[in-house]
Amino acid sequence: MTPARPADGIAWITGASAGIGRAVALRLLQDGWTVAVTARRAGELAALAALHPGRIIPVAGDVTDAAQMAAAVAQAEAVAGKPIALAILNAGTYVPMSAQDFDSAAFKLQVDVNLIGTGNALAAVMPGLIARGRGQLAIVASVAGYRGLPTAIAYAATKAALIAMAESLKFDLDRAGVLMHVINPGFVRTPLTDKNTFPMPFLIEADDAANRIVRGLHHTAFEIAFPRRFAAILKLLRILPYWLFFRLVARGTRGATG
Repeated sequence: MTPARPADGIAWITGASAGIGRAVALRLLQDGWTVAVTARRAGELAALAALHPGRIIPVAGDVTDAAQMAAAVAQAEAVAGKPIALAILNAGTYVPMSAQDFDSAAFKLQVDVNLIGTGNALAAVMPGLIARGRGQLAIVASVAGYRGLPTAIAYAATKAALIAMAESLKFDLDRAGVLMHVINPGFVRTPLTDKNTFPMPFLIEADDAANRIVRGLHHTAFEIAFPRRFAAILKLLRILPYWLFFRLVARGTRGATG
């Protein structure tokens, strides 16, 4: 399997109205891609498309609605006159939450957008990639999915699920000829991380994240994780025994483990 090229079709990005998704869409233009961008906010998508008329195809849709995702894929391919060759499923949301302020509605929102929404986008785009026996698919998870972390009760759970989902998909997609990636960013300055009130180590800008993602998509490695040092630290935490993990993270975040 080889990475998809602009000659193979178009790229499609969900969660593309702001943050990482928007930055990746603009970065892919530099490589010659025509990019279909999907998010709920049609105004932001239209403004993005106006920057590069004809190169960016705005297709509004809510990832939590399976029918809207199916329609978005069909519309993008019809407008472009080409199939989707590269899909980056990036839509997600984050609501900081602790045990003391646990909110079932906020928990459900994150599951619906981050996890179910990704499943809806997969159901819309994956059959075409499999039928053509080629293409590239990437799911944006997070290094927060490596282990449970303070204030990330729902977010870390959904990102861990996305990592496992991508791992499971890779077995089938390898046989189908579709290149599969999971993208695990660390802290990236976006409207979502602006909610954080704690120090964010190794924080990078969205444009930097986009460059790292696109560089990773040029290769066949399954995981695209960055910044590397931060990802390595969290991977180390993943293999520590619980007693040491809880002690170190509690000390490092000045939180209590209960």
